[in-house]
Amino acid sequence: MRNPYKPRLFSLFHFHPTWMVYYDRFLLLGLGFAFVITTSFIKAPIDKSERFDVEEQSMMFDTDGLYYAEFFDYIYRGHFENIEFERENLQFLMIFEQYLRAFGRQCPTYLPANKVEIMKSVCATEEVTTNGYGMETSRVCIKWKLVGTRLYARPDLYNAKLEVENIQSADALRTTIAMITDPNAMGNSVDLMHKAKGLKNDMAQIFELNSCNSTGIKRFEENLKLFALNKPAIRMPGSSKYTVMKKSGGPSGSQDFMKLVDDLVANQAKTWSFNRYEPGSISGVIVRPTDTKGRPVTVKANYSYKGFGNSSNGWVKIAFTNGLPKCIYFFDFPNNCKTPSSSIVASYAQGDYRKE
Repeated sequence: MRNPYKPRLFSLFHFHPTWMVYYDRFLLLGLGFAFVITTSFIKAPIDKSERFDVEEQSMMFDTDGLYYAEFFDYIYRGHFENIEFERENLQFLMIFEQYLRAFGRQCPTYLPANKVEIMKSVCATEEVTTNGYGMETSRVCIKWKLVGTRLYARPDLYNAKLEVENIQSADALRTTIAMITDPNAMGNSVDLMHKAKGLKNDMAQIFELNSCNSTGIKRFEENLKLFALNKPAIRMPGSSKYTVMKKSGGPSGSQDFMKLVDDLVANQAKTWSFNRYEPGSISGVIVRPTDTKGRPVTVKANYSYKGFGNSSNGWVKIAFTNGLPKCIYFFDFPNNCKTPSSSIVASYAQGDYRKE
């Protein structure tokens, strides 16, 4: 009988006990920084069967300051239509997997009696290629095996994660080819690495912001499962503050763009692997052009950072949509859009950066 927790063909992308794994075949193609992250890691349509809960009046779920704050809030509220990626997306698989692990690690006493162990794939057999001089030229895993992580999860949540993983596994070859052939493959792979680090930071904080057995966490988990299974949400009335700010747009009038850029870059720098941003180093801020309401369309500035002990300078460009920061572009990957912190953008939208 087939093990229901065994990943299918192409389920080759798995987290190590830390938080990511190099994908061997990308190395062979010369993309040394390309990372594919999924594993034991369609927008659901809104319909009239969406359910409401009487406990919602007292329910709270704090996501402020988290890297994925906006996504977490939409899942919690059941506002699936506002989520910008589908359940098959690598980011969702990554988030789901790491949330299960974080809960299993930080909240083990709140797991049910029928909890199941979270499994991971590790390489069982490698194929090593050498040249005529006996020097190794490549190392590729050709056989994988499942091992336990000693972390446990709710069986319904874990099974939902496996369903999404199997969908991704069935399409993994196409996904891999698309990633390899993307002209911005290097930038996207580095961006994925940054997102994984941002998620790691989130998982270190989420249970400090919300207790393990809170009604908010329980609602978040139920909707996380429903999103994974492509089922209707348990939908809360009202709007998320992130939806409200996008509709209302950014503020007009004089704004402290130097502080805004400094805060946005400092927040992004938390996910950097090598370079270290020097806080307060923003200079040469240029706001050009502006829209019909006088709000910025693009803001560009210079900043300083330390890399391998040396201080260097770079530039950052922030693109605005409806008066709000939408994309952050850094000089080293100028075509790679970094998503600004939704918490900082929300503060900017409500006037916290207005000059007196």
